[in-house]
Amino acid sequence: MTPSERFFDRRFVDQLRAYVPTGGAEAAHHQAMLELLAAAEDPFSRSHFQPGHFTASCYIIDGDGRLLLHHHRRLGRWLPMGGHIEPGEAPLLAASREGAEESGLEHDLMIDDAILDLDIHRIPAGRGEPEHDHYDVRYLAWTSTPGAIRIDRAESNDLAWVTLDRAAGLMGGPESLRVIRKIEHLIRERSPS
Repeated sequence: MTPSERFFDRRFVDQLRAYVPTGGAEAAHHQAMLELLAAAEDPFSRSHFQPGHFTASCYIIDGDGRLLLHHHRRLGRWLPMGGHIEPGEAPLLAASREGAEESGLEHDLMIDDAILDLDIHRIPAGRGEPEHDHYDVRYLAWTSTPGAIRIDRAESNDLAWVTLDRAAGLMGGPESLRVIRKIEHLIRERSPS
C-alpha cells in the first residue's frame, strides 16, 4: 500500500490505474498522477504544494447538450465547476459537491462515476499559497433543470450555459478541446438513433 492509499478510496485508486488516456498529453498527466499517488504522503491535501495536489472538476451538461461554465472570480477565466478535495472525500464526491455548490443545482445533478478526463495545470500564487499544480480528475454530470442554476458570488463572476463549440472557445487550450470532444462523443452515444 502506498502512503496515499491509507487516506483514500481504494475504488478511485483502482479506477485511476485502469484509466486509458486519450493522446500523449493526457497519457503524461496520467503517469504523473500515478507517480504522485505512489510517492506523496497526502496528495489530496490542498496544502501539498510540491509539485501539487489532486482536485476534481465537474462538467455539467443539460438536455440540449449545452455545457455550464462559470467565470472564476480569482482566475478570471471561464471554467467548469470544480475545486479542492475535502479530507476523506473521493474525487467523484468532490466533483459532485463542487458542481452542486458552484451551480446551485443541488437537487438535480446526476454524475457519471467514470473518469472523463485527466489534466494537470498550473495555479498561480495567491491567498498565501505558492504557485503549484492541480492534478485535476474530471467527471461529467447531467441536469434536467438548467434554469435552476444559482450563482455563488464568492466563487464566480457569472454562470452561463453555452454550446460545446462556444465552450471550447471560451476555455481555450488543447486540454479543453480534448474534453469537449469526449463530451460530444458521449452525447452521441446516449442519443437515440
